[in-house]
Amino acid sequence: MKHDLILVGGGLANGLIAWRLRQVRPELDLVCLEQAPRIGGNHTWSFHDTDLTPAQQHWLAPLVVKRWPAYHVHFPNLSRRVASGYASITSEHFAERLELALGPALRTHCAVSQVSAQQVTLAGGERLQARVVIDGRGAQASPHRVLGQQAFLGQVLRMMRPHGLSAPILMDARVYQGQGYRFVYVLPLSADTLLIEDTHYVDGQPPEPEQLRGHIAEYACQHGWQVHACIREEHGVLPITLAEDFPAWWAAQGGQPLAGLRAGLFHCTTGYSLPEAVRLADWLAQQPLSDADGLADQLGRYLHRRWRDQSFYRLLNRMLFLAGRPDDRWRVMERFHRLPEPLIGRFYAGHSHWRDRLRILVGKPPVPVAEALRAALRHSPQSFKEPA
Repeated sequence: MKHDLILVGGGLANGLIAWRLRQVRPELDLVCLEQAPRIGGNHTWSFHDTDLTPAQQHWLAPLVVKRWPAYHVHFPNLSRRVASGYASITSEHFAERLELALGPALRTHCAVSQVSAQQVTLAGGERLQARVVIDGRGAQASPHRVLGQQAFLGQVLRMMRPHGLSAPILMDARVYQGQGYRFVYVLPLSADTLLIEDTHYVDGQPPEPEQLRGHIAEYACQHGWQVHACIREEHGVLPITLAEDFPAWWAAQGGQPLAGLRAGLFHCTTGYSLPEAVRLADWLAQQPLSDADGLADQLGRYLHRRWRDQSFYRLLNRMLFLAGRPDDRWRVMERFHRLPEPLIGRFYAGHSHWRDRLRILVGKPPVPVAEALRAALRHSPQSFKEPA
């Protein structure tokens, strides 16, 4: 049996591709393969209203579990409420909806040993064929990409009493910084339940999980929140791209269609992946999906455009990671969050225009100018192998 499409990996990107195709092209014979017992893993994905078009908001809406009309940021010299909508999807709800939508087309407990553009070999030896196979099994190390890290650990905590928060805190940097930019991220999921994440932008080894758990307990205590129970814990390391040789990286993929983090589709500075996953799902829904070589060619062009569009964010990342002291990185973020709300919204959406870029870069920088200039010039992976 030859399927129209096989999606390898049941993460956010492939899940959204399947969800969108079921909506607009239900005639396609697709299969989604996930090695875990359930699709979606253990995550909370969030996005700003301005990240997506109204049409995208509409088709994504059944997957959203919580929306807020604004969010807060806190820094040592700045606290601000940003009147921009924000929303979240939990992996549990994501899995429930995808399981209903896909039915037997979703195969879990399904370990994969080999993947090519038109065939998948399972660990047990079974071979599945399709006109197109898309590999979305998460980020993969590459010599053609230089990354920093955004390491985090989050806990969903039920409190003894209502916590009093009505809107998320996307960044609270009024905490000890350590060896990189550190902030606490808080989502009020219900009147007495919070997701609290301790997040670190680091160059090297991320903090140990036990240390991050201690930070969360300390933060809750400082705010007078008494914890009744920890409902769930999630952790991970998001890639933050400093430099990339896209032509060399794409050539190394050998014509294999990719999705999600494996395709490098995430905001280079924030690590947010949901907006890019939504855009890819929309784009794929318009493709013939009848020929793997043809799709790989078009996908390469699509990814090249996204790589080119994010060059400014890679520049900012190099200035953040390579210029100045690690424990002063919060100053860069504080300065940015003083800018106008529409500019901040376009930044998160990955749509900063040239006037936004000038506004972000002009003025007295919070890092040494000479170091910032040297960091700006290190735009290729090769430059990281040479003396700075």
